[in-house]
Amino acid sequence: MTDVDLLKKMLRAVLQSSKNGVALSRLQSDYRALTGESIQYREMGHASLESFLRSVPNVVRLERDRSGEVVCVAAVCKETAHIAQLVSRQKNLKKTGSFQLLNCHMRAKPSSLFSHTKPCTSLRQPAHVTHPMPGSTLRSGFHSDQQQVFRTSLQTSGSLVPHVQKATGLVTAFVLKHTGGTAVASKAGRGDFELVQGRLVQLLRAHSSGVWLSKVPQLYRDTFHQELPANTLSQLETWTHVCTVERVGGVNVVDRLVYPATPAPSKPCMPPPATSKPLGTLRTPKNPLRLSIPQSPASPIHNTPSPMASKPANPAQISPPLPETSKCLPSPTPLPPDTKQKLRELLSKYSRGLWVHALPRLFQEAFRCDFPLQVLDDLSALADICVVEYPVPGHRNKAILYALPSCSLPEPRPQPRPLIMHHGNPEVPALPLPKEEFPSVLVMEANSTNNIIFRYVGEGYSRALENMEDTMLVCYRHKGAGRSVPSPTIGQLVAVAMEDNVVLRAQVQQVTGDDVQLFCVDHGFSEFVSKKKLLQLSESFLTLPFQATTGRLAGLEPFSEDPTVLKTLESFACGRTLLAELVEREATPVLVLYDTSQQTDVNVNAACLQALQDRSMENPLQVNSSYRDVCVTNVCSDGTVYCQLPSRGMAKLAHVMDKIESYLLSQVSWDLLVVRPFCGKVCLAQHKGRWARVEVTQLHGSQVVDIVFVDLGLPASLEVSELREIPLHFLRELITIPPQAVKCRLAELVCDGGVWPPDAVLWLREMLLNADDCGMKICHLDLAGQVHVYLFRGAGAYERSASINLQLVSSTLWSCRRDGHLPTPAWLALPVAGDAPDILPLPLELPQAGKSLDVFVSVACHPGHFVLQPWQELYKLVVLMGEMILHYNRQDGQRVRVEKDHVYAAKIDSNWHRVLVKGVLANSLASVYQLDYGKHELVHCSQIQPLTAEFRQLPFQAVPAQLAGEAYLDNTSVTQGKWGEEASIVFRNHVERKPLVAQVESVQQGAHPWERRLSVYLVDTSLDESDVWIHATMAEFTSELGSAA
Repeated sequence: MTDVDLLKKMLRAVLQSSKNGVALSRLQSDYRALTGESIQYREMGHASLESFLRSVPNVVRLERDRSGEVVCVAAVCKETAHIAQLVSRQKNLKKTGSFQLLNCHMRAKPSSLFSHTKPCTSLRQPAHVTHPMPGSTLRSGFHSDQQQVFRTSLQTSGSLVPHVQKATGLVTAFVLKHTGGTAVASKAGRGDFELVQGRLVQLLRAHSSGVWLSKVPQLYRDTFHQELPANTLSQLETWTHVCTVERVGGVNVVDRLVYPATPAPSKPCMPPPATSKPLGTLRTPKNPLRLSIPQSPASPIHNTPSPMASKPANPAQISPPLPETSKCLPSPTPLPPDTKQKLRELLSKYSRGLWVHALPRLFQEAFRCDFPLQVLDDLSALADICVVEYPVPGHRNKAILYALPSCSLPEPRPQPRPLIMHHGNPEVPALPLPKEEFPSVLVMEANSTNNIIFRYVGEGYSRALENMEDTMLVCYRHKGAGRSVPSPTIGQLVAVAMEDNVVLRAQVQQVTGDDVQLFCVDHGFSEFVSKKKLLQLSESFLTLPFQATTGRLAGLEPFSEDPTVLKTLESFACGRTLLAELVEREATPVLVLYDTSQQTDVNVNAACLQALQDRSMENPLQVNSSYRDVCVTNVCSDGTVYCQLPSRGMAKLAHVMDKIESYLLSQVSWDLLVVRPFCGKVCLAQHKGRWARVEVTQLHGSQVVDIVFVDLGLPASLEVSELREIPLHFLRELITIPPQAVKCRLAELVCDGGVWPPDAVLWLREMLLNADDCGMKICHLDLAGQVHVYLFRGAGAYERSASINLQLVSSTLWSCRRDGHLPTPAWLALPVAGDAPDILPLPLELPQAGKSLDVFVSVACHPGHFVLQPWQELYKLVVLMGEMILHYNRQDGQRVRVEKDHVYAAKIDSNWHRVLVKGVLANSLASVYQLDYGKHELVHCSQIQPLTAEFRQLPFQAVPAQLAGEAYLDNTSVTQGKWGEEASIVFRNHVERKPLVAQVESVQQGAHPWERRLSVYLVDTSLDESDVWIHATMAEFTSELGSAA
């Protein structure tokens, strides 16, 4: 078959899989999704794709729908009808199911909720009472045919303690879903616009308070189970008999609002109902009304109309009074087309969003021209370019921009050769990606970092394979006679009886005489076997996807064939079970591998890069060696000092960085923007006005990362937009230079508390940082690799008595606090850092009794005490914590006086949290309560800072709760609130770190926000077939427990 014939055949398969045809603008993406490559029409002598399609009328027929869009329809061809059916079935079977975290005898990393789930709408509400209980009240508006819009199977274990934690924002998953994370266009072809208009009228009646224009396609899809025809949105403004479209100014989101058609004349100077603030923003004292209005584009929305939205509302009645200056807003100055195009290109690079304050700097750097600053005063000028979200109300420079979907197709990446040939074989489902952020994988072959062969380990993968192979062994043991394959062909799927009493699925790769080379499609290896061992593969064993798959290792693409890298990768990974972080969830996923079998986690990708370092550039460290011209780059709060020593590596580093600096100043750095950071990534960031080498150590949402300047030993928190890729032609030269920061401990200065007196640290920094006459003498090298040194200033002899160490030991700065605690007089003189409760943020709005709330259970002790977080507010909390990390990590901590019952910011596990101090202990430890997560922690007072007003606007997110329905439990000890250990464990396994629906039974108010308490029924609606009411599950468990006793 020629290439042209194969192209026609695959093109016909793509078209026949869609009964309404495929829009011409989407044909390339659909073809690439099936074949992995684009239609190469230019190689066949055609100037455009449409010209090529018209040259093959026996394959495709071009038509125009009522909106004028060109639609490609498959020409009739009975001979290939079965291909269309196969493709259609493949698309249906690619939906992922629910997978559990595996048990692979390793320390697992917790899955981050905000990275791989897509809560694009609210959780499915309970359709019926699975376990009806007397007196239970259901929320109005429940429908039995509601679609399930969110599924997850996150599981964690209290015994699993991660060494590396990551969080990628809820905003990330939402934007990827709604703003072009996958190139999915409308599938409707020749739509009946009268039917569409009638459905839109019906849809808008259910949302009488208005709906965002960008949400109309999603609501249409969820309501009518069909795609909205293409170009419908562009025509809505002309359909005045169907709806009214208004541009909104002065609100948190730049978008259009769509209302039901009304005979009343519109008032251009009167704001629509949504101007009072969308539900996705915070309630403020000036707008106390709780309105049922459209959601913000980056927040989840409800499929079912709110009970408060059942009647049309008069904008004049529900809108709060506005100042005269805000009633009539001037139209924004339109941007030039070339500026718009540049902005689209820039925002498309940051698919996870971009803070607006970074836009002028990036625009100037990427295009070498000035950004029109007037746009920042009125972001509505960007309405046709991006969606603008204000997660922090009242702060325009905190807005986040998300690119709108683009018709242009992304540049296709080179794909590895497929492991399995599907041509001529029965249909086999595609292997779905696991839902966990950190699945376990078994690496089987690594001949290239761009094409490693592995398989997933866990429920639905290796366990399902084991069950199937056991069944195959029994089946072929009893029925194997007469199922031989006397004449195998290349590409044929067969079963093979191996010597170790197992039967595997395989594909024939080569036939040589009586021997056959096979590729075991589930285990990823090739082997020569005799033809006598081949058996016919029954179709019943083709329902499980082939388990062997391929992936690429992030950050190693330029060194994919390097022998040193491959040797290191083989020693760390081949034949071993590792944890894999899915950096990019594609058909060929991009991975970061972790070896967590030891006490310290090993980033395998980073280890492969480190293997390229030239150790001859390191300065050999020897006891009693002295060094002059030492540069102290960092003094940490625990007394650790980082130094740069004169060496060949330092000279080489300075030379390479000078070349990179000149290159970045002279070249447009468009291609060097870092858009998808990951732990272990080596890139560039600026330090004191010059570019320096950094390594990403942790991610906080989609906008903030923790990094360390590897040649300075200096940790920092940066925005993703501040990172740059290392230019490719300097990459290998820079990677081979080992880190030049040497970690040292000052001899004779040991602090039992682990934290040095702040005054002593400050004195050291003043003495050593930026000093050009420092010297060092090594006195000890311990087994942990730490270098114990004496430091000196000046050109004299390096005698111990003249060292900085002895000066500090003999000073009052050190003698007054050998245990690391602040002296009592200084402690009492400090001002109180927390603020009084009367200036706390507004309390979180809680639903009334009988209403429902989508929640995430952050802490679950037992049914009598657990903590809820509002599901639809979580993305705001992620953004807020990212802002706190940037704010507090970029400034030197101030000494504060910590008092009980005051609110502060505290650093816990490298994140900054809003906390309430419950008590201060004598050893400078404070007991704190996390106001957004409901957890209790012990924190050193040096890690507590004042909570600024900027971070007091979002209501505290943690809501204590107890499980309703205890009256129906028969166990008397339980009804008295005494839950046993077994019941508590069962409860935690059902609810902790899961999104659920909470039906409110009662609300107990309190004097402070953290004193309020809910009594709720919890419902797990993640299953399609039924709803799980947690109180009924606990009643059943306690009943069984009581009967067993």
